[in-house]
Amino acid sequence: MCIVVNPALDGGLATAAPSFYLRPGPRCATLGAMKDHLRFWLLFVAAATAGFRLVLLALQRVPFDGDEAIVALMARHILQGERPWFFYGQNYMGSLDAYFIAGAFALLGESVWAVRLVQVALCTATTLVLYAVARRLTDDHAAARAASLLWALPPLLLTVYTTVSLGGYGEMMLIGSLLVWWGHRLGGEDRRRWGLWLGWGLIAGLGFWVLALVVVYLAPTALWLLWQHARPANGRLRSLPWPGYLLATAGFALGSLPWWLGQGYVAFAGLVDGAAGDPFLAAVGMRLRNFFVLGLPALFGLRFPWSVSGPPLWMGAPVLALYLGALGYALRRARSGMPLSGRLLLWGIAGALFLGFTLTPYGGDPSGRYFLPLYLPLFIFVADVLSALQRRVGRLAWLPLVILLAFHLFGTVQAARTYPPGISAHFNPDAWVDHRCDQALIAFLQDHDGSRGYANYWISYPIAFLSGEEVILEPRLPYKSTLRYNPGDNRYAPYGEQVEASVARVYVTTDYPPLNALLRERFAALGVGYRETEIGRYHVFYGFSRLVTPDELNLELE
Repeated sequence: MCIVVNPALDGGLATAAPSFYLRPGPRCATLGAMKDHLRFWLLFVAAATAGFRLVLLALQRVPFDGDEAIVALMARHILQGERPWFFYGQNYMGSLDAYFIAGAFALLGESVWAVRLVQVALCTATTLVLYAVARRLTDDHAAARAASLLWALPPLLLTVYTTVSLGGYGEMMLIGSLLVWWGHRLGGEDRRRWGLWLGWGLIAGLGFWVLALVVVYLAPTALWLLWQHARPANGRLRSLPWPGYLLATAGFALGSLPWWLGQGYVAFAGLVDGAAGDPFLAAVGMRLRNFFVLGLPALFGLRFPWSVSGPPLWMGAPVLALYLGALGYALRRARSGMPLSGRLLLWGIAGALFLGFTLTPYGGDPSGRYFLPLYLPLFIFVADVLSALQRRVGRLAWLPLVILLAFHLFGTVQAARTYPPGISAHFNPDAWVDHRCDQALIAFLQDHDGSRGYANYWISYPIAFLSGEEVILEPRLPYKSTLRYNPGDNRYAPYGEQVEASVARVYVTTDYPPLNALLRERFAALGVGYRETEIGRYHVFYGFSRLVTPDELNLELE
């Protein structure tokens, strides 16, 4: 309904008093239809985001691995009274994800499904925020719809990290998107909304505690705000909103307080020391190779996050051309339809990630997980170029979007059909575990006095959670092809204490012949008798004639 002003109801006399009444007007009807259409779209894209991931989970093609089990165990312990600042065995990556999952456990009970529902909810919220970001930066409804749909049905890399809990990545992407959305508003009409400044600082600090990778959103947005406020308007210098800066700083200090209390700066100092100890040029060269040869193909969906293989090249070629074309279009100021301020902000995020990846030890990770923040600018750039094309050729311009989404879905289906690894995040094949026999393994160990013993990281923690911590296998065995054990895999000291208190212990490995042969050799050298069995792809050494500890096996350390 609209408020309509009628100055003369009695024939239009000038002396008549104006009256006000409600009636449907064409402009109001149009605005109402737009709002209804927007609500429908947001509901649709949210349902697509959640439904796509729930189908993958229902098909049981996403393994419950060690990293996710750590978060689930932390959530269980939080309900039991523990209050961790960071993930077990680390002094970085804040434990917010575990607290969210603890809340889900309290409402839904303890299960792997509850863990993953939290991630699906976070991803769905990010989809809606991404729509708002794209709408604001491009000033284009069509581009915003396309960007949000790309997030809902993304390349496999993003699907992995928005479906399972692997350490705060879902929270980081949601917070990063909020920082860009709210930050752009603070650079414009909301520059004197002091409550928004405080909220912006709070979520920035919270994101810094959760995962320091949020800096690739935070730093460019903060610099963009300074530039936006300092540049002249209509030939006159603007007054800077100093109260807002102070409130944002205070909010950041408060939001990041858990990072300081948990001594996250120790991890930061170690990172700086590690970077300083490497031959600089050689390290940068290796990271540049990882960025362009391994990282970008994973980002575009041309390879799986855990492998150098991926969808057929003939399918990937047009997708690569579309992605690169969108990036090239976004670089051309005169032709891009997006306002300059939006493009500067998005390119700032991409540039910050590139510098952080190539100049720090994080660039040694080839999995692609540190590329996740790039999806926000990438999807908006693609959506912007498709919207510009639509203005020239009509609806036919959306055909490339359909091809892109089909390619994303094909890559996901192709990956899901091969289990193990299924849809995983591990670039190292030695970390792949077939978890379909977890319950059979738990039952066997409980029936054969094997509730305490040793395994590798990727076996120990899933079995601990799934067994209700009745089966504790301390992660004291190697899983890499070097057969060297990393003491950092032992994340939770109380488990080691429980194993030490047991007189009967087992050794559980995957079906990895070199490690199994090494264990047989060391057991024989000690003159120890034992039995062996296989359960799926698990290999169990049990029934020892005497107690044998990993220290006696003289396993090499990393």
